Amino acid sequence: MPLTFHLDATCGGARAATLHTDHGEIQTPIFMPVGTAGSVKAVHQHELKENIGAQIILGNTYHLYLRPGCDLLRQAGGLHRFMHWQRPLLTDSGGFQVFSLAANRKLKEEGCTFRSHIDGSRHLFTPESVMDIERIIGADIMMAFDECAPGQSDHRYAQHSMELTHRWLDRCLKRFHETEPLYGHHQALFPIVQGCQYADLRRISAEYIASKDPEGCAIGGLAVGEPTEKMYEMVEVVNAILPTDRPRYLMGVGTPQNILEAIDRGVDMFDCVMPTRNGRNGLLFTPDGTINIKNKKWESCFDITVNDLIPPQQTENIDFPSAFRTPYTLAYLHHLIRADEILGLQICSIVNLRFYLWLVGQARCHIIAGDFAQWKSALLPSLGRRV
Repeated sequence: MPLTFHLDATCGGARAATLHTDHGEIQTPIFMPVGTAGSVKAVHQHELKENIGAQIILGNTYHLYLRPGCDLLRQAGGLHRFMHWQRPLLTDSGGFQVFSLAANRKLKEEGCTFRSHIDGSRHLFTPESVMDIERIIGADIMMAFDECAPGQSDHRYAQHSMELTHRWLDRCLKRFHETEPLYGHHQALFPIVQGCQYADLRRISAEYIASKDPEGCAIGGLAVGEPTEKMYEMVEVVNAILPTDRPRYLMGVGTPQNILEAIDRGVDMFDCVMPTRNGRNGLLFTPDGTINIKNKKWESCFDITVNDLIPPQQTENIDFPSAFRTPYTLAYLHHLIRADEILGLQICSIVNLRFYLWLVGQARCHIIAGDFAQWKSALLPSLGRRV
């Protein structure tokens, strides 16, 4: 079945919707945990489902292409089967990873040549080869191949980069329509709006993407060095043009505050490594602010458990776990992190992902209730606090 998107409610610019895929429904706004190489770091798949309530996770085309590789993924029957995850999957195109390998890659019209960060071997990504790789991975949502230009690029370079991304998109679409899914489920292709921090380029790119009648749209090239307010401005510019009856995905964003502000501006989908990366460094996100669990103040905190950090959702229509099922004290968690125990990394990652899913779930509840703006305004000061 094709991807379908049903708008359930709006509140100002914020939207609550239901996205239907062959691997299940996704209730938006939604945050996607990042499973770069077929695994969300330090988190078991059953934890993602049972303790976190993840509805969709993200895999990375660049990393999966290099390891385990396309041959093995095809033998396994695609990433869903390989990692035993039967909920929806999204794959990015590898464009951001290519951008981050600036010293080891070369862009040209054909595509991008780069050297593997693993063994230095030389590879070429083209729009056509990326579509083939994403078909083999088998994600429900595929990203078009793009160039992610640096946030501080001058206008001339940003325009050149955007136009290259558009030409690559046309080649992606051609290859996408020439091929079929390999594993019996529908795959959707999302184009990516580029244009750096230049409103005129963002408008051109959004109009170009919208003209392709995509099943969904992504906004890329933000949170890569530009001021936060400029990011919000670009989101507003783009969402004034993108179709209202399709999902909108803001790639690689971001902090809890960024997510709430982007939801208010009409974004539906998010991903970021921040909850897991920060968690592995002992920083916890909660509705009352951030906790550095390494600090000595938590050494003898026996009266607060991990289960106390994130409250339950306020509605039953969201598939969110009612309680964290490993109620260790913060004193124990402090010990684990200070001792570099792997269990500590796992618990902190679960706490943070659980918070991010709680946050977007609460946003959905308040959009439906019609008081999203008031709720957001009341919550934002707490999110920036150090507990």
